Amino acid sequence: MKQRIYNFSAGPCTLPLPALQRAQADFVDYQAAGMSLIEMSHRGKHYDEVHYAAMANVRELLAAPQSHDVLFLQGGATLQFAMVPMNLMTGGKTAEFLNTGTWAKKAIADAEKIGATRVIWSGETENFTRIPVKDEYRLGADAAYLHICGNETIGGIEYHEYPNTAAVPLVADMSSHIMSRPVDWSRVDLAYAGAQKNLGPAGLALVIINKTLLEKCKDDLPAYLSYKTHAGKDSLYNTPPVFAIYMMKLILEWVKSEGGLAEMEKRALARSGAIYDTIDASEGWYRCPVDRASRSRMNVCFRLPTEELEQKFIAEALEAKFSGLKGHRSVGGCRASMYNAMPVEGAERLAEFMLKFKKDNA
Repeated sequence: MKQRIYNFSAGPCTLPLPALQRAQADFVDYQAAGMSLIEMSHRGKHYDEVHYAAMANVRELLAAPQSHDVLFLQGGATLQFAMVPMNLMTGGKTAEFLNTGTWAKKAIADAEKIGATRVIWSGETENFTRIPVKDEYRLGADAAYLHICGNETIGGIEYHEYPNTAAVPLVADMSSHIMSRPVDWSRVDLAYAGAQKNLGPAGLALVIINKTLLEKCKDDLPAYLSYKTHAGKDSLYNTPPVFAIYMMKLILEWVKSEGGLAEMEKRALARSGAIYDTIDASEGWYRCPVDRASRSRMNVCFRLPTEELEQKFIAEALEAKFSGLKGHRSVGGCRASMYNAMPVEGAERLAEFMLKFKKDNA
């Protein structure tokens, strides 16, 4: 195999090499069964072991309490934009949102098709460059829940502490920063995450829901769209995304072997710090549009003096084996996405490349 590049893509993204190699070794003949895991019945003993081991890994690493159920669903995080309001909009209550960018807006748009919604804070007038502070919004007396997007991959902003919503359930889209730090479950009633950042390949969504909230979910939904259906069947109501769950199991085993979420958080701070320090020391040549207190540790967004230089930067970075640095098409610029499997060395080498590029082009 050629030398692996540093993959800074926003997702699907880089995954741990040991997990990929283990999957490669197991793929054709799983545990000497004479066939691949993805050819086996999802009701058989081999997949049963994978399924429950993956569930146990999630609960252990995230320290998810027994008060919360762990669900494996299909449709990615996007399906959750609809499933959350379909299940939780009960008793004529209103879904409330903090609008922090593209992914929050998508969740709002789907909820509006299902029931009453209310945006109680929006960063749109500031181009979504920061997370709100506590005294900037007020929860309504009729709130069914408050929805937030924990980390906006496109804008590069992140909640470093989740809101304390007291009696109002908090729903958090954790797609792009789950498993990068511990979670205070006393504040989170429902968390969901698409897999293709820190959990594994695309095709799987992880949902963790407080059982008290689960009991209040609607009963008259189509079977697959009901959280109660999946909780009652240990996420085996239908054929699960077998390969994606198997890969998640391997990746979470890697996270445990590397030191768990404490180590993942330490590495996230080191990676993002290397790039932000380079930006801040460039005297404005590299510019990060995000408010410092809201800077994402997963997705570092930055601009160069001109779009022409940005295009040159991205092209030369690719030649130097740094891939995926083009900013999202909706905002332009550059973006370095650095999830759990990105080595700290990758960020440090990118920082060195940034310094050289500035020296050569300033």
